[in-house]
Amino acid sequence: MPYFDAASAAPLHPVARQALLAALDEGWADPARLYREGRRARLLLDAAREAAAEAVGCRPDELVFTSSGTTAVHAGIAGALSGRRRVGRHLAHSAVEHSSVLHSAAAHEAAGGSCTEVPVDRFGAVDPAAFGGALRADTALACLQSANHEVGTEQPVAEVAALCAEAGVPLLVDAAQSLGWGPVPAGWSLLTASAHKWGGPAGVGLLAVRKGTRFSPQGPAGERESGRAPGFENLPAIVAAAASLRAVRDAAAEAVRLRALVDRIRSVVAERVPDVEVVGDPVRRLPHLVTFSCLYVDGETLLHELDRREFSVSSGSSCTSSTLTPSHVLKAMGVLSEGNVRVSLPPGTAGADVDRFLEVLPEVVAEVRERLGAPVTAPASPAPAASLVVDALGRRCPIPVIELAKVIGEVAVGATVTVLADDEAARLDIPAWCEMRGQEYVGEEPADRGSAYVVRRLS
Repeated sequence: MPYFDAASAAPLHPVARQALLAALDEGWADPARLYREGRRARLLLDAAREAAAEAVGCRPDELVFTSSGTTAVHAGIAGALSGRRRVGRHLAHSAVEHSSVLHSAAAHEAAGGSCTEVPVDRFGAVDPAAFGGALRADTALACLQSANHEVGTEQPVAEVAALCAEAGVPLLVDAAQSLGWGPVPAGWSLLTASAHKWGGPAGVGLLAVRKGTRFSPQGPAGERESGRAPGFENLPAIVAAAASLRAVRDAAAEAVRLRALVDRIRSVVAERVPDVEVVGDPVRRLPHLVTFSCLYVDGETLLHELDRREFSVSSGSSCTSSTLTPSHVLKAMGVLSEGNVRVSLPPGTAGADVDRFLEVLPEVVAEVRERLGAPVTAPASPAPAASLVVDALGRRCPIPVIELAKVIGEVAVGATVTVLADDEAARLDIPAWCEMRGQEYVGEEPADRGSAYVVRRLS
């Protein structure tokens, strides 16, 4: 069964498995002890730290291992903000950061701090000038991911890092998605990552803090990992994480091969699936990841149907989220969220599996659309109406957009259709539909329930 969700968790790398098994035999003792077994464990820990530091591009004494990438982000943000509290309590971050950064920002605001969210363009990238403009005299920390976890767009880390350095603001880079594919551009002050993203075992994160960066660990003090990650080290997992990181970084040819497969997905999906939007930067992106959204499709049903055909993919759609709200990444980009599919290929993915996926996908999308009663083309009316109101209250995505598409041809050119909807996804998907269909999105108006979304027919 093809597994196409490496961005969530990559399969355990063979090198990681070998290192893990070996370390279970050799690295079970306390590396802080001076007896033989402890010294042996310490050697393994030091070697793993040196290997990870080399991949990150820092000194071994600047890097600590945490229990997860999320823990590393939380500890890094809290420690940097506390270390620079005399400068101020302002935090700047992009609108498409991982939820671990956004949750830290929310906690910071709840504690009396302030935050600035820097917008992104339709590809999901920040404008370095806009990010630099968000830096203030009281900015204690800036956060920018190296590449986006949902759409794969790489961020201009080097340019933003230079602006942060000029302003005297440390930059924390969340490199969870990109570290397995190559080094992060220089200029960062703090860096975080997560081993299960590159084929290491789950439960290992990295936190690197450059010398000279003011940092004050929060919470009860610990004796291990420079006091920045309390608790007994999971040494076998750490050894496996470092070994697999070195292994995947040495496989440059595989990144080239996967990039070609993703290029094929990007082009073929756009050719074979009607009314689809392939999102993210087509060039400046991770080599293994592509995301696209399909009009008139229930994302949850789409993923279930692909799973029935033995393809494991994920989604940022609100229809597959327990929160019932659109992905904050897709929302910030202003792109379609309904029918969203993220394909992220693990190393070793067979080209034949990608070809079969591209054969199956159009059939699945067509079946789901037919089941939902989606229009093939917008019907033309012999006597166009001056305006129409569509009541889609209480109905979830993609029904409000489907109902809009069914009636847009019934109004005269220049007339409007008003869609009443209380599904949060409509706020994003109706403007995206207008962009894709060449219609004018007039705007959102208050309503007794939900909101009224007004669309003017242009053609």
